[in-house]
Amino acid sequence: MDRKDFLKLTGSATALVLFGGITSLLESCKKTTMKMSAAIKVITGKFDNTLHLPPIITGASPINLVAKKNTASIIKGKTSYVLGYGDSILAPIIKVNNGQNVSINFQNQLEEITNIHWHGLIVPENMDGHPQYKVQPNSSFNYQFTINQKAGTNWFHPHPHLITGRQVFKGLAGIFIINDSEEAALNLPSGEFEIPLIIQDKRIYADGSINYSPESTDVMSGYFGQYICVNGSWSAYHNIKTKIYRLRILNGSNARVYNLSLSNGLNFNIIGSDGGLLGTTQIVNNVLLSPGERIDVLADFSSLSVGTEVFLQSNSFNGGDSQGSESFQIMKFNVTEQVSETFSIPTVLAAFTPIASSLSIKTRSFEIANNHSGGHGGMNMGSSGSIHKIGGKSFDMDRIDETVSANTTEIWEFDNSAGEDLHPMHLHGVHFQVLSRTGGRGVIQPHEMGWKDTVLCMPSEKVKIIMTFPNNLGKFAFHCHNLEHEDSGMMLNYKIV
Repeated sequence: MDRKDFLKLTGSATALVLFGGITSLLESCKKTTMKMSAAIKVITGKFDNTLHLPPIITGASPINLVAKKNTASIIKGKTSYVLGYGDSILAPIIKVNNGQNVSINFQNQLEEITNIHWHGLIVPENMDGHPQYKVQPNSSFNYQFTINQKAGTNWFHPHPHLITGRQVFKGLAGIFIINDSEEAALNLPSGEFEIPLIIQDKRIYADGSINYSPESTDVMSGYFGQYICVNGSWSAYHNIKTKIYRLRILNGSNARVYNLSLSNGLNFNIIGSDGGLLGTTQIVNNVLLSPGERIDVLADFSSLSVGTEVFLQSNSFNGGDSQGSESFQIMKFNVTEQVSETFSIPTVLAAFTPIASSLSIKTRSFEIANNHSGGHGGMNMGSSGSIHKIGGKSFDMDRIDETVSANTTEIWEFDNSAGEDLHPMHLHGVHFQVLSRTGGRGVIQPHEMGWKDTVLCMPSEKVKIIMTFPNNLGKFAFHCHNLEHEDSGMMLNYKIV
């Protein structure tokens, strides 16, 4: 079945009858459609576009964020119409200290509803950005909360139901950094040697405009773009010195997973993940980073000579039917100045205590393989029209799917053992530890040996996480952070009581 025929079938009521309903249609062309979405080939350029470094604002005084339409030069020499929280695409970096009271005045100058989810922050229910809390067009809202968690790289993005994917893809996202005394004692690279990197793929027309118009194929596998951007710039480069750099890396893409490495074989010294610093530095050559995940990396460029070019790249990997077949360069580091380096990469980082499984009072299992029609690989839209589900259920704004007790510990298992697609699972309102992974890769990854809020479940995998729910009562969401999956129903509510 080719693309043209598939699109005719998905748009024809007659075809649904002939194929015995949408379930049969989707099952018959699932493999083809997955491959069609992934067939959008990545385009690399000359790496002559200067990397944009977002301005930094602190929470010492009220912060102002405005969601609005802007223009940006994503591709050098072309103008793109984007969304942003400032005067271009994306947002300024927000940097605060643990213990600080934060006040953020948010204005919605869009022509539709939006809100802000503070991804990774443990904040009150009405400040978290659950889809039920909408900010209407030409309206404002004041987000107020106290930072009460360890240093780490968090982020923020809109979370309105059904349109999260489009708003993020068009440019609404930003990094939120927390600092504390434990981190400060390590004297980690800072200033020009601390670089935030928001990696996103964009589907862009020849005239520079961003295209977000998902078809059935994109809803099934996720919306991919051919231009890999960093901080809103495609084909970017950054000049560096022979020093150790701290790279705060966020996968802010809608669906694309990156198998990150450095082109000259230099190692990543991973010092942090979603929930902050790890207990000890993890040395790896590559790391698989899914949408919503962050890594905090020390990259040692001190032994290189002036004139060396090093690429941050993504290597191919086994990502099921939807992605992973390509290797491509993301951005370039140019070594332009020889200086001395006196900093040594620390081995011990932060206090970290694993949660004992024996503390768990309950284990909950959630099937996320999306084969609810009964046969392996079959997919069922269901009465709600949703392809993607958790435990056979799709999102209902008002329904409470799970109820948990504050200050208790539970184990949750995400079961993708029968799945052929990958799912990065994200929980609002709590940090967790990865307890085990069976099937697929079969092991806990180095960057998962700390506090997390998003975990990648590859095809054929079961992943168990363990967490102690905070005394932060209310309704929170958990969902797949493939934003097309989330928007099409792969999200549930849980309530802390």
